Amino acid sequence: MNHSNDKPFVDTETRTVEPVNYQHLVETLPEGVFTVDDQWRITSFNKTAESITGFSQPDVLGRRCWEVFRADLCRCDCPMAMAMKTGKTRLDQEVCTFSRNGKRQTLMVNVSVIKNENGHVVGAVETFRTALWDARKHALLGASAYGIKGIVGKSESMQSVFSILPDVAASAASVLICGESGTGKDLIARAIHDMSTRRKGPFVAVNCASLAESLLESELFGHEKGAFTGAERTKPGRFEMANGGTLFLDEIGELKPELQVKLLRVIEQREFERVGGTRTIPLGARVISATHQNLSTAMAAGRFRKDLYYRLRTVPVDIAPLRDRPDDIPLLVDHFIRQFNRRYEKTVRSMDPKVLDNLQTYHWPGNVRELERCIEHAFVFVKGPVIFARHLPDLNELEDFPPTPRHPKPRKNSSPPGRIDRKSVMAALAQTGGRREAAAHSLGISRTSMWRRMKQYGLL
Repeated sequence: MNHSNDKPFVDTETRTVEPVNYQHLVETLPEGVFTVDDQWRITSFNKTAESITGFSQPDVLGRRCWEVFRADLCRCDCPMAMAMKTGKTRLDQEVCTFSRNGKRQTLMVNVSVIKNENGHVVGAVETFRTALWDARKHALLGASAYGIKGIVGKSESMQSVFSILPDVAASAASVLICGESGTGKDLIARAIHDMSTRRKGPFVAVNCASLAESLLESELFGHEKGAFTGAERTKPGRFEMANGGTLFLDEIGELKPELQVKLLRVIEQREFERVGGTRTIPLGARVISATHQNLSTAMAAGRFRKDLYYRLRTVPVDIAPLRDRPDDIPLLVDHFIRQFNRRYEKTVRSMDPKVLDNLQTYHWPGNVRELERCIEHAFVFVKGPVIFARHLPDLNELEDFPPTPRHPKPRKNSSPPGRIDRKSVMAALAQTGGRREAAAHSLGISRTSMWRRMKQYGLL
């Protein structure tokens, strides 16, 4: 067939694109929206604003905004006044107002300024919603996109962990999870189990540091009746109980050398015997271990066997401390708010942004576990939809804290805090191997100030 005369299809039909009716768009928003001019007179008021407040648009146009809302912050700390004064957007501000019929209600408010073509502020726009609407929205949204199996984090280190978990779970290799106490090593182990083909089998956890040395061997391998004083019956150990599933050995660095030898033999030969027994029992569980210790140091000191270390560490998973991933803190706070909303039957929406900034500069020695307890403490006292400083424990410690004595003394020629430039910060970090707290101490400033300068100079 000759296609020489064939021409590509061209749609010559002319379509008319209807312009967007922005006024209609604003009217259909699920949040209340109103605008004011530079004299605080209301210039627009959408349908949702009418529904929430009980005032109709003709009732409010031309009136001062404080005459309509009668909020507790109208006389002091008004979010709109602060926005118009500074030119900066104000987000998630909790404001108590009164509806037209006198009913008190709590609103979550966002404010942005309106500027003319010359950049001068000529008014402001405010959106607001009720706490009840916000709680429903949270229930619909569910968990954060930055997470897996109840573990959240968008930092590079956590995203790296999330990326390998499916492959780790699909294998039968031994896994060693390393990280400071409170970083969630047990959650990672549980996630690996839940994503694996063994998920229908048992997940048995053993904390090697919590059991007495005399009982640990019996707990792991089980014992026969009469094996020792008090052994009145045969008891299976954790290895047997985890058959077909996963055995999680937490704080593996606490194992005594004698037990390390026995554990190595079990992992290598895939079989074991009960204490006082002679029958060989096959190992049918996958072994995942975890530790907060530096096992390289323990091996150098002769406290941990190298051959056992490499048997356990077929796949290493390292969890960074929370102080090294401040970007994860807002996600974790949101995660714990949803969790405690269900537990305490409350409708908390968020945390005050200023408080959240303080949390991101705190050093979190207890890591995620400490943050979780901090949020739970707030839930005991919070009554409205927003967590403020007064709801948290020891917030003065979160705002700033002294450096620890173990770091080097500040240099005598340290620059005054206000004159510390990017070069000085980089030099201090290089000198201390990237440790922020030590670098801050060497410069004679707090870690909070150090974090702010790193953020200012793009060094985070």
